[in-house]
Amino acid sequence: MAYAYPYVFRAQAPPVRVEDHKAKDAAPVPQVKEHWPAGGGSRSAGAGWLDGLGSGESQRLASTYDLVETMHYLYVRVVKARGLPASAVTGGCSPYVEVRVGNYRAATRHCVGKASPEWNLVFAFSRDRVQATVLEVFVRDRDALGRDDCVGRVAFDIAEAPVRVPPDSPLAPQWYRLDGTNGGKMAANGEVMLAVWVGTQADEVFSDAWHADAASVLGGDGAAAVHNTRSKVYVTPKLWYLRVSVLEAQDVMPPAPGAGATADKGRHAEVFAKVQVGGMVLRTRPCTTRGPTNLAWNEELVFAVAEPFDDPAVLIIEARVHPGKDEIVGRALLPLTLFEKRLDRRPVQSQWFSLEPFGRPARPPEAVFAGRVHLVMEEPTMYASDTRPTARQLWRPPIGVLEVDVLGEQGLTPMKTVDGRGMTDAYCVAKYGQKWVRTRTVVDSCSPRWNEQYTWEVYDRCTVLTLAVFDNCHLGNAAVIRDQRIGKRKNGELCLAVRLTCLSLGSVVRLYGQPLLPKVHYIQPLTVVQLDSLRRQAMSIVAARLSRAEPLLRREVVEYMLDADSHVWSIRRSKANFFRVTALLSGAASTARWLADVCRWKNPATTVLVHVLFVTLMCFPELILPTTFLYMSTAGLWNYRRQPPHMDAKLSCAEATHPDDLDEELDTFPTSRPNAVVRLRYDRLRSVAGRIQTVVGDVATQGERIRSLIAWRDPRATALFTAFCLVAAAVLYVTPIRVVSLVFGLYVLRHPRFRGRMPSAASNFFKRLPSRADTML
Repeated sequence: MAYAYPYVFRAQAPPVRVEDHKAKDAAPVPQVKEHWPAGGGSRSAGAGWLDGLGSGESQRLASTYDLVETMHYLYVRVVKARGLPASAVTGGCSPYVEVRVGNYRAATRHCVGKASPEWNLVFAFSRDRVQATVLEVFVRDRDALGRDDCVGRVAFDIAEAPVRVPPDSPLAPQWYRLDGTNGGKMAANGEVMLAVWVGTQADEVFSDAWHADAASVLGGDGAAAVHNTRSKVYVTPKLWYLRVSVLEAQDVMPPAPGAGATADKGRHAEVFAKVQVGGMVLRTRPCTTRGPTNLAWNEELVFAVAEPFDDPAVLIIEARVHPGKDEIVGRALLPLTLFEKRLDRRPVQSQWFSLEPFGRPARPPEAVFAGRVHLVMEEPTMYASDTRPTARQLWRPPIGVLEVDVLGEQGLTPMKTVDGRGMTDAYCVAKYGQKWVRTRTVVDSCSPRWNEQYTWEVYDRCTVLTLAVFDNCHLGNAAVIRDQRIGKRKNGELCLAVRLTCLSLGSVVRLYGQPLLPKVHYIQPLTVVQLDSLRRQAMSIVAARLSRAEPLLRREVVEYMLDADSHVWSIRRSKANFFRVTALLSGAASTARWLADVCRWKNPATTVLVHVLFVTLMCFPELILPTTFLYMSTAGLWNYRRQPPHMDAKLSCAEATHPDDLDEELDTFPTSRPNAVVRLRYDRLRSVAGRIQTVVGDVATQGERIRSLIAWRDPRATALFTAFCLVAAAVLYVTPIRVVSLVFGLYVLRHPRFRGRMPSAASNFFKRLPSRADTML
């Protein structure tokens, strides 16, 4: 039986600002509202157009998109045409199809010189924006010199359009004969294949359809810009760690140092081993031991690589023959498919690879080169959206399904100015694990409505779903070349509906005692420097892959979603971390003030009770620990609440951010200020302050995890801790304190043979506790 989380975000999306975009040469159409479905904001699946559905089909639609606010659309699929006549003037035909619903008009591309063109495009018209009762489809012949001629027309009564509810099969298109028009210069002839139906955003063509609210998109014929408004699902590549251990080389003849070198006469030049994978290059230190022709490094280089491993690894041996000048001695091209994908800690056998001579003829030497591959994570663990190993063989079964409905946003401020008018073209991006989603762009609206629902499989509940809203600046109507972030200060509210359904409560509780990361991360850990480098490499790989999609997810969006600039100095984030530490220490300060008040007899009754408790515990010391655990369990029950985590604008200091502070945060690194001296000092300050803010944030995170034990931020964790405190109170009550102290001391001082290399269940439990870092902007 599935276990559903008791809290569900439900919020009504804001109303959409309706603006009629007048269509050129549009014929007047009677505007009648009653023929369209009533109750556009209803969540019922059978309202309006869907009144004729049976109860089974209505329930099926509701179960598919039960979190969203149902939005009705009129879909028009334009497939192809045939038998179109040639123009009497040009002798050819460049047809295109124009679809009109009221004041909204949509057009396909024109096909030059084709009497039987194919388009296969879908147009969607929202009920909230259109009030017409008639759908008109025109086939026109494009004329570059004059007015486009009308070949023919087909009209449909919208009230008679069939209703389609997924998972029904798609509606089959039909051939319709074109009727002549009074003003047309060409005789009616030919046929057009169309499909017209009524559906909701649950229709599979919703994401690829041309939406009527994108009618104001400018630039060319609008086709390229319309692609940037569509909603899509992206899958990031599978990332691996590539461990390259450069051991030694034989029969290598490095050149002697050149003139000006500091080496002694007859001494060999310093020799380095350099490895390049894609655009990343890492180099070893100079060789430590060598014979006349034998070199040794014994150094490991770690890279982040992505399947399908298109880029090979290039090993280069270089010798420093002169200060500032390196000479290549040899190199080897190593395809990554040669290396083993290690799934455990088994040792990898070293291999010999032949070096190709470079620059001068020589006998091909040989070099030892060991490659090691294992698991990777592309995000910091404190707010990672996925902690699974890359290898599917090591995956645990999913614990539940996460459903997220992006309803809409309200209260946005204009992000750009076009033709002297402020406007915002907003879209939302969400990521969890390898799956990224992007909603469609709502054009020219400060209160966009998306009502799109997405699902993810969840393998560990102690992970984070990340959402962000951006302004689309690539629709041909703005001079800005980067999509702008929305929300660095309080700038509107995002309405969501979130539901996490767990398959088994026992599997969720069991995860709290298991390691958060794969085993190799604990047995063979990476250094902090390596993790920072690998994180940058992984971000570049993900950005490059997602930029190859259509529509592409731009690099600035990927960097922001992966928090690539988290290490850069920001006075806003520094203030937020300082206030987090202050709030954390305020509890200790309050306790100290309370003790001071007790000592001053400010409240005589409280002071008398404290004296009684103190004397009792001193006379019976075995009650100290039971009383402490009983108090903590009582405090956990007293603080019981079910408040789901949410973004805190006040905690992030985003409500009253000074414009100068925001400008400093969004400044480039290095800074773009003109004064060179100020730039050097300013960058040094930002670099040092960025490290300080990271340390302060880490300290605050650990303290907040301790406080969350009894705060019910994570209901399951607090319930487990509260139950543990109750059991501990009972055990310590019946067990002498001397025995407990002896057992605890012997356990702490146990021999290393009895210590495991994996973290304990208590450590794993603590690392899964939530902190307020997850709710910061």
